[in-house]
Amino acid sequence: MGLKIIFKKTKNRLTNINPKYVNTKGPIKIRLEMDEMWGRVYCKKTPCWLWHAINHENGEIIAFVLGDRKHDMLYELYNLLCNLNLDITHIYSDNNFAYHDVIPSNILKTGKDNTQKIERKHLTFRTRLKRLARKTICFSKSLSMHKTMLNLLINVLEFGSKLF
Repeated sequence: MGLKIIFKKTKNRLTNINPKYVNTKGPIKIRLEMDEMWGRVYCKKTPCWLWHAINHENGEIIAFVLGDRKHDMLYELYNLLCNLNLDITHIYSDNNFAYHDVIPSNILKTGKDNTQKIERKHLTFRTRLKRLARKTICFSKSLSMHKTMLNLLINVLEFGSKLF
């Protein structure tokens, strides 16, 4: 089965929110880890950033967005999380400038002490999808294909979606 056929069959069935956290009966009290990672599209000058939030307790991805490294993507991710039925008590992240501007300071905790799970997830993604590796000759030729491959990786590997 070629990549173009997979792309056409799965494009409308991909989601950027974990189905487990959609339509929960009561608010879920949760601590999150948030971070971003890049993969290159065509050359190093055109990166695509994956912004994602995971459950601090079990490491499950809750939501993710793909785009550039600007505040807009973090706003989009934070809005996805706010629209879910979650009671967010803490958000752990690195010291990226965008987190201080977007996330309320009473729940934001910065530093490397509580972000080990999300950093480990980055390594898993880089191992599973070669186009995310830092020093490689593998890369995506188009932004849409790069986003589709990341969507497939997360939906199948993390959300347990049966797309085929």
